Amino acid sequence: MVYHIAPRMAATASIKLRVNERDVELSTEPDRSLLEVLREDLTLTGTKYGCGEGACGACSVLIDGQRVFSCSTPVSQVAGKSITTIEGLSSGDTLHPVQQAFLDAGAFQCGYCTPGMILTTIALLGGKPSPTDDEICTGMNGNLCRCCGYANIKDAVKRAAAAASVGAAR
Repeated sequence: MVYHIAPRMAATASIKLRVNERDVELSTEPDRSLLEVLREDLTLTGTKYGCGEGACGACSVLIDGQRVFSCSTPVSQVAGKSITTIEGLSSGDTLHPVQQAFLDAGAFQCGYCTPGMILTTIALLGGKPSPTDDEICTGMNGNLCRCCGYANIKDAVKRAAAAASVGAAR
C-alpha cells in the first residue's frame, strides 16, 4: 500500500518592514529567516549566508541601529522595524564613511565577510565613537574573517572612528 501525504502548507502572514529607508510589505511564513527574505524576496544579496547559526557574522544587518544576525532572526520578529543592509549605506557613488575606511585600509581579501564587518562597525561606532583596541575587538566579536584580515579590519574601524570625529568637529 502506498500512502500519499500532501505537503504541509505553511501559514503566511503579511509583514511590514522598513528596509534601507523603503517601506516593504510582503506575505510570507513568519518563521522564515530575515536573511532568506532579504536575499530571495527582496533580492538584496549583499547580506551573505555563512554558517546559518549566527556565529560568523556574514549575515549581519542593522535593526534599529543594532547589529543582528539575520540568519537566525525570524522575519516576524522585525516586523515594523527599520532594517539596514549593506545596499542601504552608500548614496549614489558616494560610499558611507565606514565603507570608505574599509576600502582605504584594504580591509578585505575575498570580501565575503566585508558587508557584515562594515555593518558591525557602524553599530560599534554608534555606541562607542572612539573605541579602544580592546573595545574594537569586543565589538567586532561574532564576525569571522577566514582570510585573517583582522589587522586591516581593526585599522579600518580606527579610520572610520577618526573620520567621524573629524566630521563631528567641523
